Amino acid sequence: MEIANIQDPRELSPLVLAYVGDAVYELLTRIRILERGNAPVQKLHSRTVQHVCAAAQAEGFKQIESVLTEEELSIFRRGRNTHNNIPKNASPAVYRTATGLEALFGYLYLKGEQERIQTLYALIWSGSAEGTEAMD
Repeated sequence: MEIANIQDPRELSPLVLAYVGDAVYELLTRIRILERGNAPVQKLHSRTVQHVCAAAQAEGFKQIESVLTEEELSIFRRGRNTHNNIPKNASPAVYRTATGLEALFGYLYLKGEQERIQTLYALIWSGSAEGTEAMD
């Protein structure tokens, strides 16, 4: 998908970057889960939710933190440090880390860094339980 008429992503608010990144991350997750095999939609959805929740995303960040560039870490920190409403089902630290990860994925997407997104997501997926198990 080509991105047109988007200003420099560094000038967007971290929450806007996270808004886009949330969609990118979920789509990558849905594709990975579907690659593991066809299943009823509810089962696919349940598996997806396990990977896109704040706790799973915070764990995913740990998988890639050591390979991020200074620019990427800066974007992550902007997203993590932004003020937003934290849901009751996640701790503030976990939710902020997840928001930072989403901001990073949004930023990379809006920059057109598809290969980098795939590389980072592959590292996250390989560290996840579903990334190392067979489908039920």
